[in-house]
Amino acid sequence: MDILWFIPTHGDSRYLGTAKGGRTADFSYFRQVAQAADRLGYTGVLIPTGRSCEDPWTLASALSAVTERLKFLIAVRPGIMSPSVAARMAATVDRISDGRLLINVVAGGDPVELAGDGLFLSHDERYEVTDEFLTVWRQLLEGREVNYAGKHLRIEGGQQLFPPVQQPHPPIYFGGSSPAGQAVAAKHTDVYLTWGEPPAQVEEKIRQVRRLAEQEGRTVRFGIRLHVIVRETEQEAWEAADRLIQHVDQGIIEAAQRTLARQDSVGQKRMLQLHNGGREALEISPNLWAGVGLVRGGAGTALVGSPEQVAARIKEYENLGIDTFVLSGYPHLEEAYQFAELVFPMLPFSGQKACRGGKHMPAGEMIANQYAPQTASKI
Repeated sequence: MDILWFIPTHGDSRYLGTAKGGRTADFSYFRQVAQAADRLGYTGVLIPTGRSCEDPWTLASALSAVTERLKFLIAVRPGIMSPSVAARMAATVDRISDGRLLINVVAGGDPVELAGDGLFLSHDERYEVTDEFLTVWRQLLEGREVNYAGKHLRIEGGQQLFPPVQQPHPPIYFGGSSPAGQAVAAKHTDVYLTWGEPPAQVEEKIRQVRRLAEQEGRTVRFGIRLHVIVRETEQEAWEAADRLIQHVDQGIIEAAQRTLARQDSVGQKRMLQLHNGGREALEISPNLWAGVGLVRGGAGTALVGSPEQVAARIKEYENLGIDTFVLSGYPHLEEAYQFAELVFPMLPFSGQKACRGGKHMPAGEMIANQYAPQTASKI
């Protein structure tokens, strides 16, 4: 099992939909979150992409210098980035991080934002570009000279002179809920990602993508993107979920839903259908809560409950075939600790190597300046 955390480059807060409880999202804070995730043993972190975020490549390069084991899942943007330039970027970041790069393929889902980046293609055309992009990108990083003439891309004598650490290339992570997206994912991805839908819907996606991958003569792994709200008791967890959206009124919800509805992303439409813009029935599956999606685009669901309940839900997804969990929680620094300390011990997850010197230090405060906390039962 791989467990990744999240760097909140589009902002962080104790509450959604308000400036109350907000905190400055700057490099100092991103470094705190990354170093916490590194120390706690998370496999890596997802750094988001888009005009509401800091540039993920620049930030990952900076954070790789202040972490030791943490991997960085960052986006290539077919249609916006050249595959040869993206290959050079990937090889460089993989080398300077000593093989800690993971590639997140983002075709885009908001036509308004994409137009601002100069991309004017339909939904399915973007996946055509993605297929061509990854064909070229992979061949370059495999050390091959590329001559390619597709519908959207043309490359003559393309070469990647400096190889990445990871061979043949850094692992590819890919999400896409539409038939066009799943077909391209089956052809290229190492890990297929879904947002946090109820288990039955996730199971159907896994079945579809696995069948498509088999037709390509390939096998793929599966991952899921979720928020988490875990507390020592179930009641405390649901109270925390209610507090997270306590400042969100119906006007804010309606404005957010209008903006999100303009997207042609099938995955985003599926997220919106889970709550239909209302607060009446947000627990859409046991311990799966759709409240985040009332005002947030992308991942809109959270696992809510006690450590035992959240661990059970994660294992339920694992039994469906999910082995990679990309998680987050508000605020991200505190929740990284909360989840790791409460849930890691209940999962088949050993984490990254313990921080330097950590195994030689007691966990918790010394008792009466004399006894290590682990010996309390023997005092």
